[in-house]
Amino acid sequence: MAEAADIQGAAPAPARRRWLRRAVVLLTGTPVLAALVYAPAPPAQAADSAVDVQLTEVAPSAPVKSDTLTISGTVVNNGRETIKNAHVGLRVGPMLGDRSSIGEVADRKSFRPGVDPGEIDEAFAVKIDSLPSKVDQHFTIKVPVNKLDLGADGVYQLGVSLSGVTDSRPHEQVLGIQRTFLPWQPDPAAKRSSLTYVWPLISTTRVTAETGSDELQTPVFLDDSLADELRSGGRLERMVSLGKDLPITWVIDPDLLTTVDAMTKGYRVRSPEPGGKPVQGRYKAVAEQWLNALESAVQGKKVVALPFADPDLASLAHHGKDVSGTLGQLRPATDKAKQTVETVLHVTPSTDFSWPVDGAIDPSIVNVATSAGAHNVLTRSDSLQETGSLGYTPTAARPIGAGTTAVVADADLSTAFEGDMVRAGNSTLAVQQFLAHSLALNLQNSDEPRSYVVTPQRRPSASQAESMATALRGLQAARWTQPSDLEAAAAAKPDPGAATQVPGAGQYPESLSKQELPVSAFEKIRTTQNTLDHFKVILTAPDRVEIPFGNTTNREMSTSWRGRPEEADLYRNQVQAYLIGLTEKVKVIPKSDATLSGHSATIPVSVQNSLVQDVHNLVLRVKSANPTRLMFAEAEQEVVVQGGHSQTVKFTANATASGPVEVTARLFTKDGVPYGKERKFTVEATEITPTVMLVIAGGVLLLVLAGIKMYASRKRVAARAAAEDSMQPSDESPDTGPQSAEGSGTGETVDR
Repeated sequence: MAEAADIQGAAPAPARRRWLRRAVVLLTGTPVLAALVYAPAPPAQAADSAVDVQLTEVAPSAPVKSDTLTISGTVVNNGRETIKNAHVGLRVGPMLGDRSSIGEVADRKSFRPGVDPGEIDEAFAVKIDSLPSKVDQHFTIKVPVNKLDLGADGVYQLGVSLSGVTDSRPHEQVLGIQRTFLPWQPDPAAKRSSLTYVWPLISTTRVTAETGSDELQTPVFLDDSLADELRSGGRLERMVSLGKDLPITWVIDPDLLTTVDAMTKGYRVRSPEPGGKPVQGRYKAVAEQWLNALESAVQGKKVVALPFADPDLASLAHHGKDVSGTLGQLRPATDKAKQTVETVLHVTPSTDFSWPVDGAIDPSIVNVATSAGAHNVLTRSDSLQETGSLGYTPTAARPIGAGTTAVVADADLSTAFEGDMVRAGNSTLAVQQFLAHSLALNLQNSDEPRSYVVTPQRRPSASQAESMATALRGLQAARWTQPSDLEAAAAAKPDPGAATQVPGAGQYPESLSKQELPVSAFEKIRTTQNTLDHFKVILTAPDRVEIPFGNTTNREMSTSWRGRPEEADLYRNQVQAYLIGLTEKVKVIPKSDATLSGHSATIPVSVQNSLVQDVHNLVLRVKSANPTRLMFAEAEQEVVVQGGHSQTVKFTANATASGPVEVTARLFTKDGVPYGKERKFTVEATEITPTVMLVIAGGVLLLVLAGIKMYASRKRVAARAAAEDSMQPSDESPDTGPQSAEGSGTGETVDR
């Protein structure tokens, strides 16, 4: 069959076809030769594109001798012609010699006569009488493993091909092929490699710096999209549901725990309408269910906590370290990580690992990664590369100096599931290739068992997580690895000949460098931090802003912003704008102009506090633009204002001359730093002359004399009335009463 395929593959070039046509004209009298010339021999390479072969199942993925191998999939006719008399056959190749051979076979797409193995017994082939254009057909091949003639332990190439004929290609040929791998080690190995699989729980930044105006400080989310990852079938739900039954090491960003925990306590979401008020979050129950499932899943397992919000170590090393105060954020982020995991999940995590993006390192990244106290840096074998002198892949742990261990994850295993795993065909191929590499690692020429680490992509999709879990379950059923955890992998005995030289800065991948946060990002973060430090001095409860803004500072440095520069810049701008808005809630109220009549008067200035908490440590100062004309007896006073209230402070002003004088009122912190905007107003001083003073004094004297005169008149009337009453006889008759009453009454009326 291989020879026939070779003949089919001998395709004439266009020039050769033209030569053959001319030969036909000359040889028309030779029917046999003419028939040979016109016999079609379509090229095998062109035929390969006619059919797409997808493998949806290889079970068991690592069989033993007593198993029956089941291979299922679909064939799709992408050509224009109907394929007839077709069959799907299985091809088992020779054992592959090394790991590089696995990669070469995986990259090969077209059928290669003489290179690809022939089909096994046709009794196991699946017949397809007709396959019309653009139609797909399902198939299942079942073969007892003992019929495959597998030899020594190793990785074997497995090919599934569709052969058939069309009207333009009447001779049977291979029209499509798909290759995969069959790891073969039926008996438990005497030497079993330790394999550590990192299971990351990391998401993107969702929480803003904004909090509600209530005492509970209800957090405000950018949107409600996290619920899609947490609900049944979502990315994070699958990571937890699958991970709970797998031998893995959980690697968690504590910010994710803080975010989901906030959802369980009530949260708000930014309104999609510009300027709209935040709306109530709706997925409290979803968050509670996920968090409960995670807490149960991690019990008894190894948990590693990354620094809070998973800071971008490479960006910090390349652009942030020279911005003052930036690296100082790492230690608090690490301390916060441990506290968060213990509080939310009730387990004690390790914080001794740092994980640069894609495991790419250089000396500056290593320095930053260990600056917060971590002694282990997760890197990858495509960054810290081997020279090849060992002849095998060494154990993951490598001492790189200063008490730091580089834990070098295997690049092929770590990137195995980065593609589109939604298609079952892609997932099946990825799983079989992963298992093949793991067996090839164990079979490498080394007497000592070794330790390997797998660090997959930071945020696997739901389908990628499913594929990862399938591969790990395949390893559990395999006979050449044993599960380990990240702490054990870091503590494993290093290979003496393994590479330990950290690659230079020039070897850092350009594709990753383009995604880093710029210097301007760290400068803006520093500006926001300085504003926060200045603001919290005046607060009686500074933790109400220090905690949310401290978390937000970490979030501004997160790896989750890679590939999203516009969104990252918008987030930083909104954080800064919100903080400035808070500081402006404590201010000097604008004041209208005042008039100062005389040499001395009191001028009131009011301070408003629209925060929910009290403010203190503030001093209000007033300053005259012309102290020789207008001065203040006490130019500054301490201010304490309750939340939601205003306070008026009175300053005594003295004028030496009349006319307008500009006055500035401004708040300062107790250490003399200006706070908020200054307010200006004008004081109009009016001079009072001696003549005016005499007129005012005369007026006052006249008022006093008039009062005395009125008082004396009243006294005389009262005395006369009393004398008349005493002269009346005691037996006065009733008819004289009216006369006496009239006189008496007249006197009373006058007095009153």
